[in-house]
Amino acid sequence: MIARSEFNHGGTRQLAVELLPDAEILVFLTQDVELAEADDINRLLEALIDPTVAAAFGRQLPRRGATPSEAHARLYNYPAQSDMRTLASREKLGFKTIFISNSFAAYRRVALMAVGGFPRDVIFGEDTITAARMLLAGWKIAYVAEAMVYHSHSYTWEQEFRRYFDIGVLHQRESWILREFGGAGGEGGRFVRSELRYLWPRYWWAIPSALVRTAAKWMGYRLGRIESRLSLESKRRLSMNRQFWN
Repeated sequence: MIARSEFNHGGTRQLAVELLPDAEILVFLTQDVELAEADDINRLLEALIDPTVAAAFGRQLPRRGATPSEAHARLYNYPAQSDMRTLASREKLGFKTIFISNSFAAYRRVALMAVGGFPRDVIFGEDTITAARMLLAGWKIAYVAEAMVYHSHSYTWEQEFRRYFDIGVLHQRESWILREFGGAGGEGGRFVRSELRYLWPRYWWAIPSALVRTAAKWMGYRLGRIESRLSLESKRRLSMNRQFWN
């Protein structure tokens, strides 16, 4: 059992890797994931039959009872078509190339350890950093749409603000990923336009809330990018992962 005060997104997962030294493939799921079908883990693992694939992640579907914006986020980020990503994919996909989620993912140990394992002291996005390192090292990453789980969150505007503050901190501290794969601004704009098209006209009543959350994300992210100018106490108050600042 890991105490909440000692939890770190990268460090805790790396500890799990080291506790299983004989495991050639490591599968990660978060506690709020529900498999869509019993064979979904096996479907995910099939992608790793290819020895050049370092990691694979599955499709996340909206949880039952998801809000319209919550559902759109999953449909936007997890399409119905599988794909294989290499470093060359950044020419077309940009920052989206390194999108991956440890809520439902599998890693090849030799590839993971070859890039230093998961970063041990990171506020958020240990999966993104690891994916970037793997691609730069010449490995492939598979998105397996046939392997599905139910997993989504209905964040309040305050939670969105805090989450994007942490993303801003990540991008500030790991600025090399922006240099290598491009900034996230273009992808953010595409997401907002897609969400508005999804909501109108069927879910027109959800548009004001979506716009408020978009503003909260933007403000949180911009503050995160200048976190070096903020006091430690301010960062602790603004962050979703407050234990990181202890």
